[in-house]
Amino acid sequence: MSLLKQIEDLAIQVSHKIILPNFASVHAKSKKDGSLLTAIDMQAHAELSEQLVKLADFPVLSEEMTSLEQQEIIDIEGSNYWCIDPIDGTSNFTFGVPYWCVSIALILEGQMKLGVVYDPNRNECFSASSDSVTTLNGEPLLIKKMQSNELKHCLALIDYKRLSSTMTQRLVSSPPYRSQRNFGASALDLCWIASQRCQLYLHGGQNLWDHAAGLLILKQAGAKAKTFQGEDVFQNNLQPKSVIAASNDLLMNKWTSYFRGIKKLPDN
Repeated sequence: MSLLKQIEDLAIQVSHKIILPNFASVHAKSKKDGSLLTAIDMQAHAELSEQLVKLADFPVLSEEMTSLEQQEIIDIEGSNYWCIDPIDGTSNFTFGVPYWCVSIALILEGQMKLGVVYDPNRNECFSASSDSVTTLNGEPLLIKKMQSNELKHCLALIDYKRLSSTMTQRLVSSPPYRSQRNFGASALDLCWIASQRCQLYLHGGQNLWDHAAGLLILKQAGAKAKTFQGEDVFQNNLQPKSVIAASNDLLMNKWTSYFRGIKKLPDN
């Protein structure tokens, strides 16, 4: 059995054994950054960490660690580690919104090598390796030909709360797309862009564990993603990254051109 398949099986097992039985039935507390944490996050973190090290003996970097602990792992010689988010979308999980996932990535020599995102609510397991196409539940992800590559026909996933006021005002007052959603689980969002359920994406500041797995899945499906500065989103560090993404090259070019116009406007 391949390592990727073992990671898929582990994500599914932990989801159904620990996380899903507690969906919408646990108390959450606020962390310093305002995000939520539950006892189930910690249980899932512990189980995933224990089992992943058995699959490949590398340290585990998780959202549920301190920034100092995370940095120590990144700084290890060779930069080989697991990067996980036990429950991406904890607010949704806590309040009963069925849009959250388990996210697992393997980073080798500072590069994304394997990525798995499992959505137990839809029983969908997205996965990819750096040398293979993206799969959904073990089958190659089927990318349909777009009926239109015009922004005005697209459905966009936009996280407004991390954007500048200028950018938010322009998007609200003069949206270039058909409609907009904000579902609240970054790794799963990226998988939905990869699968063309939504075609445009914008996020003002994702952490490493938010995008490591989902970004590889998006990339290996043929979708595109960059920061606002035109850099690669994954940079093997703890600095939050903006993400602008689209389901194909044509849409990405038009989407980034739209934002170049906004950047010329003064912020307020």
